[in-house]
Amino acid sequence: MKKHSFKQLKSFLLLWGSQTVSQLGTAVTDYAVIIWVYSRKGTASSVALLTVCTFLPTIFFRFLAGSVVDRRNKKRIMLIADLLAACGSLAVLVLHSAEVLQIWHLYIINFLLSLMNAFQEPASFVAVSMLVPEEHYARVSGLQGFSGAAVSILAPALGALLLAGGGLDLVLTVDLATFAVAFLVLLFLVRIPEKEWEKSEEESFSDTCLAGIRYLKEHTAILRMTLFLAVINFLAKLGNDGMLSPFILGRTGNNQAVLGAVESFTALGVLAGSLLATVRKPSGKRVPLIFITTGLVFSGNVIQGLAQQPWLWCAAAFGSYLMAAVMNVNMDTLMREKVPLEMQGRVFSAKSTLQNFTIPPALLLGGLLADTVFEPFMTAHSPAQQFLSGLFGTGKGAGIGLMFFIVGIAGMLISFTRLRKPVYRELDRTETETIRTTD
Repeated sequence: MKKHSFKQLKSFLLLWGSQTVSQLGTAVTDYAVIIWVYSRKGTASSVALLTVCTFLPTIFFRFLAGSVVDRRNKKRIMLIADLLAACGSLAVLVLHSAEVLQIWHLYIINFLLSLMNAFQEPASFVAVSMLVPEEHYARVSGLQGFSGAAVSILAPALGALLLAGGGLDLVLTVDLATFAVAFLVLLFLVRIPEKEWEKSEEESFSDTCLAGIRYLKEHTAILRMTLFLAVINFLAKLGNDGMLSPFILGRTGNNQAVLGAVESFTALGVLAGSLLATVRKPSGKRVPLIFITTGLVFSGNVIQGLAQQPWLWCAAAFGSYLMAAVMNVNMDTLMREKVPLEMQGRVFSAKSTLQNFTIPPALLLGGLLADTVFEPFMTAHSPAQQFLSGLFGTGKGAGIGLMFFIVGIAGMLISFTRLRKPVYRELDRTETETIRTTD
């Protein structure tokens, strides 16, 4: 990185580095808590409910959070959210040390932490836009993706090491230490420039909460892109993003080592894609790149569905998530460039809610379809089953492989056909005027 660029990004790099340390501590805690819960209950549903408690509040409270973020000091919101998150880890530590920790405690704490995350994420998104010159948006998005992938790779290994060395108490203590690093760096070393945005005196708080939705409705191209991502998220959770574990374990007779290898190549793909987006020259045509890379992501589903060799599953996972990282960086950069800074909190929150609300039903539907439709179909003797078994094999996991193939073809068709829609081309305009497009 050039010296001039480093100077421009100094505040961001301090924030990014310290937040990455804290995210690693949080990820290690999440890993250890899942292990603890599963060891107590021994059921997948207990872990799934923990995930639901972590996920849903963030979606439900995003509209409120976006309005608060655009009206209030971003640094203060981030500090408060981080402090309350640390209180959650401290509460778990105290309860566990006193040997009174129950699983329902974790459900409640995760729910509250997810509520804080609903405010922290949009505040962080806008803060980065304030800290970073526009020409570096793609670079910093790549760095954020890179650190996220690195955390995903390191967290299980570090979590297992800390659990073996000192149990859950040691994990939580390390988590609190990483929080202290991030909190103190943000408090004393990072200055986030704030600006008083002009706002209508007649606009009520409820109106500002819905301002993000109104903005999307008025800017057709961004709304269409958001709805496209909602469909993509739905398909992804029906495919290898949501059904990878039962697919690999079914195919391999519950071989956790193979599953771990495929998941590692997934994280390495994100790492490589984020690094590529960081060092390469920013694309002048982001929209075609987003659709092309998304289509290539789903090609990985097709390959994994047809393949029966672990090395092909790993290669497809690496390639798919490399493309996904490039897509995410360009989508993130596009939003920073096209949405006015004073609206980013509300628009980010509205976009996040709309594109992610399809994930919970897709996860539920994926398991239902696999267990009651596709897996039974691939074990029942019929002419269609005999033909398809030549492509997808037989036994456990073959039905999910067929699901992967169908999802992959659907995702590729939806992604590549967007290239012919003129409404999206407006997003690649370099002019600063308001985007108002029609089909």
